[in-house]
Amino acid sequence: MIIVAVNSISKMYGGSSVFKDLSFEMKEGERVGLVGPNGSGKTTVLKLIAGVESIDSGAIHLKKGTKIGYLAQIPVYPEGTLTKDVLEGAFDEIRDIERKMKVLEKEMTSVDGQKLERLLEEYGKLQDTFMHLGGYEAEAELLAVANGLSIHSLLNRPFNQLSGGEKTKVNLGLILLQKPNLLLLDEPTNHLDIAAIEWLEQYVKQANMSFIFISHDRYFLDEVATAIYELEDGEISTYKGNYSSFMKEKEQRLLEEFANYQEQQKKIKKMQDAIRRLRQWAHEGDNEKFFKKAASMQKALDRMDKIKKPIFERKKMDLQFEMNERSGKDVFVYEDVEKSFGEKVLFQPTSFTIHYKDRAALVGNNGTGKSTLLKFLTDEMKLDRGMVRVGSNVKLGYLSQSVMHSEKNETVIESFRDVVPVAEGEARQLLARFMFYGNSVFKRVNGLSGGERMRLRLAQMMYQDINVLLLDEPTNHLDIDSREVLEEALSEFDGTIFAVSHDRYFINKLFSKILWLDEGKVTPYVGNYDEAKAKKTELQKLPVKVAPIVEKKEWKKPKVDYRKKMEQLEIEIIALEDQLIEIDEEMSCEQNVEKLLELQQERDTVVKHRDLLFSELEKLDELSS
Repeated sequence: MIIVAVNSISKMYGGSSVFKDLSFEMKEGERVGLVGPNGSGKTTVLKLIAGVESIDSGAIHLKKGTKIGYLAQIPVYPEGTLTKDVLEGAFDEIRDIERKMKVLEKEMTSVDGQKLERLLEEYGKLQDTFMHLGGYEAEAELLAVANGLSIHSLLNRPFNQLSGGEKTKVNLGLILLQKPNLLLLDEPTNHLDIAAIEWLEQYVKQANMSFIFISHDRYFLDEVATAIYELEDGEISTYKGNYSSFMKEKEQRLLEEFANYQEQQKKIKKMQDAIRRLRQWAHEGDNEKFFKKAASMQKALDRMDKIKKPIFERKKMDLQFEMNERSGKDVFVYEDVEKSFGEKVLFQPTSFTIHYKDRAALVGNNGTGKSTLLKFLTDEMKLDRGMVRVGSNVKLGYLSQSVMHSEKNETVIESFRDVVPVAEGEARQLLARFMFYGNSVFKRVNGLSGGERMRLRLAQMMYQDINVLLLDEPTNHLDIDSREVLEEALSEFDGTIFAVSHDRYFINKLFSKILWLDEGKVTPYVGNYDEAKAKKTELQKLPVKVAPIVEKKEWKKPKVDYRKKMEQLEIEIIALEDQLIEIDEEMSCEQNVEKLLELQQERDTVVKHRDLLFSELEKLDELSS
């Protein structure tokens, strides 16, 4: 069944058309990855579906009853609102029913007879609704989402004191907990570390929802997407399957389109030649028939539906790193490095070495200190104990996560020439290779987007004498095309690369040494990210401790003592409630996604058993009255 149908919609901003007559349909249960170059209108499409912005023409039809979840902007909450209160907002209806049930419970202790029967009937209806809405699982779901997105430590902090990235993660959690039918996500992995991204992937794949998400994370698109919709030049093309399938099918379609284009061009040329000859003969022989025949053929040619010439290569930045002299064998040496911030110990004594020509990627959760380890090399951060040594003849090119935020009110060309001392004309030619054309070189650096800043810094680095690249989240802010250009340039670089990244596709493609930072220690693995993760999981495998579940007893109509049977059921229910408390406590501390899923399944089983016992208790109560 179709959940959303977009019919011939158009949208303009400031007199410029974003797209015109755009149409597509999405089926219920699909997970659509919306891709395309920066500025193609992807975010606009989400806003129009969500109703955040209005369409200029056309129509968008949603399946009746569709509830949309969309993180447009961070809402403002009253001062003192805790992060947990924000997430609890997903359960407002459940909490309202819970309050009504407690009021009825209190009333039922002081009445009897018909009034008690009426209250029991009302209570039963509320309890059914409470169960249907997942009231008994709400707290566990909140904890699972908080742990999965690594925001558990923020639950008791005031929401307004969180950083922008933390607020975004909390509101993503809120939307997931609200369980809409159609979830629209714009770059959902931007503020997440690898562990949180992998948890989100599992959540999305198991959730009973439809999704449209914009993402430049190709690994995420491969894991989650069941279809790819590409928005380019105001037109949308749809492909079944994940990102890798899309790339193969797109290449095949381009080849077919080019073959059709060439065939049509041959036909057009033949028709044009025939028209030219007919007109020539008509002039030479003053023959009206030839004039009419030429005019008829020209009309047929004009009516022909022309095939556009497929674009195989769009304009991309021209990036190449060159190395004149190599460094020494040991590039970076970390010996028993320690660092603390107040009471928080970031690193226990940890040691590792980056050698010449290594392709080493440093991975780990947010807040574990990955960027700090890089900053030791640039003297931006001082270590408490231990030693960090930079090897001989190291010529360092450093790409920081906070790329060029410290720039003064300089233009792009001024900033470029600060690092690369060339004449203005040559600077403009060099910047054009990084897609800064014409007057765009006079833009102020402080007004550039994240992607533009990254391109400017890469342009500066390309024209420096570098034999070691130190990269902190280098693919942040770059679209897929730019990421591919960067990957190609790095693959051809003959020096050493040491990078921090959560882009698993990027890591798998380029890196053969993984340094995993966990609990203050760096553990090296040979291989790419997937291989390192498999080895790490194998080493950490422990027997799973499953709490015993009270065996479900088949309910039979009691022959004599109803009250005794009810007391037995109440004891079993209390035991199950205690078991749920233990599981919830374990979930609140658990960070491993797979273990969390196991605990959630165990919890669901216990809840189901407990609810069955509640039903039996109600039947007994009716029989005993």
